[in-house]
Amino acid sequence: MTLPHPVTGQPFASPVPPGTGWPDDPATADTPVATTPDDVRRAAATASLDDLTAAVSVCRACERLVRWREDVAVQKRAAFAGEPYWGRPIAGWGDPEPRVLVVGLAPAAHGGNRTGRIFTGDRSGDWLFASLHRVGLAGQTTSLHAGDGQRLVHTRMVATVRCAPPDNKPTVEERDTCAPWLLRELALVAGSVRAVVCLGSYGWDAALRAFRDLGYGVPRPKPRFGHGAEANLTTPDDGELVLLGCYHPSQQNTFTGVLTEPMLDAVLGRAATLAGEPGASAAPLMED
Repeated sequence: MTLPHPVTGQPFASPVPPGTGWPDDPATADTPVATTPDDVRRAAATASLDDLTAAVSVCRACERLVRWREDVAVQKRAAFAGEPYWGRPIAGWGDPEPRVLVVGLAPAAHGGNRTGRIFTGDRSGDWLFASLHRVGLAGQTTSLHAGDGQRLVHTRMVATVRCAPPDNKPTVEERDTCAPWLLRELALVAGSVRAVVCLGSYGWDAALRAFRDLGYGVPRPKPRFGHGAEANLTTPDDGELVLLGCYHPSQQNTFTGVLTEPMLDAVLGRAATLAGEPGASAAPLMED
């Protein structure tokens, strides 16, 4: 059975086959599919950014995650029963030469796994994109679905794990299987990046591991995550890259006041300032 895309009206099956016209689908029907961790490592090793995003979007290397994301795409949430679900891994998106990089954990089952774009179509994304727009890093206040006209301004978003995991908890094996995708994407875009916003401790730890693997100097002992925490990394050419910690805009955090709009704006504004975009004060938000 096919259902109409909420933006274009074009009918799609759930999960969406690659190359069938979904907005911003980076893959084609001929894109090679990674089915093992070794496949992932080989595919990521020398891929261009376009080839990487395509390969990520059809990956099937983690059996549990493939089964979960596709089950969700078929069973759906009642509120979205009339929509097709993407039901595939989520590639990074945004500026190919970003000054700001946003690193999250994984797509939400009924957010990115439904829309095909990370942090799109759920309450976390509502908070994130509204704040990005306020500080000048997004073109629109909302991001409801791929194809809705949203664009990131000198910014790119990536997930540490590219498939929606059950209970938002990937296993260590799944994280490590997916890691080459993240590592290669960072290697391809990091030359222009000035600030990395890590949403939650999972994104913080993943970014530190990846940049260390890429030859960046990471302070020792390992910088601790916290909202507004900053870690100064040394680039391979002796420049500076700043990691910023930010509480994840999950409903658990936003409903309870653990994270407020001014708190989120302060971190993203700091990133915008470091990147040379309009934003909050350039002063550090807290001591390391």
